[in-house]
Amino acid sequence: MKRFIGFIKKEFYHIFRDKRSLFILFGMPIAQIMLFGFAITNEINNVDIAILDKSKDATTKEIINKISSSQYFSNRQFMENEAEIERVFKKGKVKAVIVFEKDFSKKLTKEKKATVQIITDATDPNTANTISNFVSSILQKYQQEINTTLKIPYQIVPETRMVYNQELKSVFMFVPGVMTIILMLVSAMMTSISITKEKELGTMEILLVSPLKPFQVIIGKVVPYIFLSVINAIVIILLSIFIFDMPVQGSLFLLGAESILFIINALSLGILISTISETQQTAMMISLMGLLLPVILLSGFIFPVTSMHWSLQLISNVIPAKWFVTILKGIMLKGVGITFIWKETLILFGMTLFFIALSIKKYKIRLE
Repeated sequence: MKRFIGFIKKEFYHIFRDKRSLFILFGMPIAQIMLFGFAITNEINNVDIAILDKSKDATTKEIINKISSSQYFSNRQFMENEAEIERVFKKGKVKAVIVFEKDFSKKLTKEKKATVQIITDATDPNTANTISNFVSSILQKYQQEINTTLKIPYQIVPETRMVYNQELKSVFMFVPGVMTIILMLVSAMMTSISITKEKELGTMEILLVSPLKPFQVIIGKVVPYIFLSVINAIVIILLSIFIFDMPVQGSLFLLGAESILFIINALSLGILISTISETQQTAMMISLMGLLLPVILLSGFIFPVTSMHWSLQLISNVIPAKWFVTILKGIMLKGVGITFIWKETLILFGMTLFFIALSIKKYKIRLE
């Protein structure tokens, strides 16, 4: 029995001395519960909206104040005419436009009925529905407040219009997200094991004594996977168009160029992982565990980033997938050009250069 207890103690010592085991046992569960707890939500919080007030009377101002003062919405801007609506949506920040009809207060007083139009960006159908329901709820509550002393009640009628996805097809939301996940994981995973494979097979010495410079080795590792990943992207886009009827409102050339940029970004991230990993198993684990959850939860693919905790919103800014999902939805569903997505494109380009530069720096020219 003493030998058995001694054996158990020895196993405890082994576990406590192994930092990787401790991280998997305690670090991963904490990280996962924090991610799932703060990221997974069907609620909305501080969603950017715009107001088009054609009436500009006391009643509309009071309703606007009630909407803006709620925790659900942040009034980003006031609009002057309907021509601005499409441009505002294409910029991607504003998720809904609330339109008050002309002579709103007069119609409410004389006809006992007035209309409020709720126009939502339905590229994310779940968020669009939630926004519509929350605005309708605020309008209904206001209506109940003003009807308490009236014999003939006023009626505020909300009219909802979904743009870019009128039928609220969920596939319009999932195709850009799934395409992002596939390209990120496949590209990063394949390249993450490239240099570690050389280390394990013992062929790393050949590369080290070759006349190739570190940046040439890095680029040489990436180029073949760029070609293969581009084919992968083409297949995904063709399946999306012909099988799932996914529209491509914008330029196919721009879509292709942005996809190639994201592929290079994912491949450079994979190379970075391979330079800091000693074994293929370690590289694979980092690629799967380190990329899968952040890409799914923090890219805005399923859950709106604006509704997450502020700390996760900050972290999401360093997730390349977040910017690529925005680009895909903009090109495919909204038909935007580079003038509307230049910021996201520049961020992806900057991240790619950073990953490549860090990979070259971390590339070891000597075996230890």
